[in-house]
Amino acid sequence: MSAAATLCIFRLSALGDVTHLLPLVHRIRRQQPDTRITWIIGKFESKLVADLPGVEFIAIDKKQGLLAVWRELRARLHGRRFDALLLCQLAARANLLSTAVHARRRIGYDAAKSKEGHGWFINERITAASGRHVLDTLYRFGDALGLADAPKRWDIPVSDADREFAALHLPGSQPTLIISPCSSHALRNWNVAGYARVAEHAIRRHGMRVLLCGGPSALERETGAAIERACAEPLLNLIGKDTLKRACALLGRASAVLTPDAGPMHIANAMGTPVLGLHAATDSSRSGPYSDLRWTVDRYDAASRKFLGRPAADLPWGKRIEFPGVMDLIETEAVIDRLDALMAHAGSPSVATQQA
Repeated sequence: MSAAATLCIFRLSALGDVTHLLPLVHRIRRQQPDTRITWIIGKFESKLVADLPGVEFIAIDKKQGLLAVWRELRARLHGRRFDALLLCQLAARANLLSTAVHARRRIGYDAAKSKEGHGWFINERITAASGRHVLDTLYRFGDALGLADAPKRWDIPVSDADREFAALHLPGSQPTLIISPCSSHALRNWNVAGYARVAEHAIRRHGMRVLLCGGPSALERETGAAIERACAEPLLNLIGKDTLKRACALLGRASAVLTPDAGPMHIANAMGTPVLGLHAATDSSRSGPYSDLRWTVDRYDAASRKFLGRPAADLPWGKRIEFPGVMDLIETEAVIDRLDALMAHAGSPSVATQQA
């Protein structure tokens, strides 16, 4: 199969899925360096990857109405035709917006994962991935381009200035737990008391410093302040005080990151940091930290049985169980157990051992 000279990738959101696309983009760039890549992406999400070399980004403000976005895309792509479009998003909105892209080959998801009329907007499908994870599925788009399999790399560009910011706030080599407590899906968020108890344990048992990070939204600021009030030990709260790139640098300096299914989970994984993932509303095998699930607490099956009356194995791929109280199925003791196991695996002696 001949290489595409011009290639358009369509994936507007969200941060996690943008992160999952990076190994595919690097795979294309390494194996087909002459291919001109254009990535249609959300304006906010572009802040994470817009400095990636060798890629043209068309950043779209998704807050506009559907018709306004479609017209903007048509105007910005006027007169352009691509050899191939990778339609890496299943939502009906994305399917409709993709009609603004003219491409000879329109490559989309396999039939089993296709939904919301996706099949009407493509003329080729990827083969089904052997793994359940979103990243494995997205990586299959490279197979459709005739690429050889290759080790997965994320390589998020992080500037020296951003690394200096992280080093300023996390100096030295003290083991560090970063808690990123909020997802943009509020029903995926764990409880304040649980975060506070884990923070106390990390400080007292493992001699860790604990940093809170997140965006500037009212929910995130209020959650961070509530964790600080509930925790009997001092915490460093940087919620709303960093940027996406600074967050990358901070997450890369941590010993572990505690977070629900949200962008910081996948950014931390991309930066090579172990993740204590919290899953009940979503399936960790599909959207957990890709490189290592050992430290994740997953109550997705329990949630399915409680809220939907059937085992998770009977649910369609990608089914969310976003009900009030679903994340309370995650026990604080289970999260502490995973933190202890991670620290033991890392060879970090606990404070109690040091004092014995």
